[in-house]
Amino acid sequence: MHQTNNHDSERINFDGEKLKTFFIGHLDKIYCAKIHLITRLPQLLEQAHFADLKSAILETINHVENEISRMEMIYTILDSTYSDCNAKGLTGLVEDAFSAIQQQGKDRELRDLSILFYLQNIESVEMASFQILQMAAVKIKNKQIANLLKENYEEAKADRTLFLLIASKYIIAESK
Repeated sequence: MHQTNNHDSERINFDGEKLKTFFIGHLDKIYCAKIHLITRLPQLLEQAHFADLKSAILETINHVENEISRMEMIYTILDSTYSDCNAKGLTGLVEDAFSAIQQQGKDRELRDLSILFYLQNIESVEMASFQILQMAAVKIKNKQIANLLKENYEEAKADRTLFLLIASKYIIAESK
């Protein structure tokens, strides 16, 4: 049972600068991860076997490039620039994916399934990140930023759905 305390009814107040610092710091993390991902996706493309997976990776490369461009627009709107950050968690997830994929060796089916598994997870993290930034953008009171983040969220969501559908098709096709 949830108990309320006096803190639940308090208004949380972010001053503009504190929220902007939070926002830019977390935008830096997802930007860093996207830049890292865009350098690694072509390598995944080379390792993928299933034609639908290859097509999805190509589409994702295009989406990630668009998302990076939108984030750069957000930096411009906020009169800020990307500052190199420590995004070991997000880039580590990408590197874990590559390690797991390499472990599959010459087994094309398991390698493709590993690629799908990790791309699905990466897109889920990106969706969550964009959702939080969208909420923060409401407090920043800039509709253009909110719209750019919404577009990024929608692309990440579409990619995640695509990877899930391909995984389903792949597993069903392999079991026949």
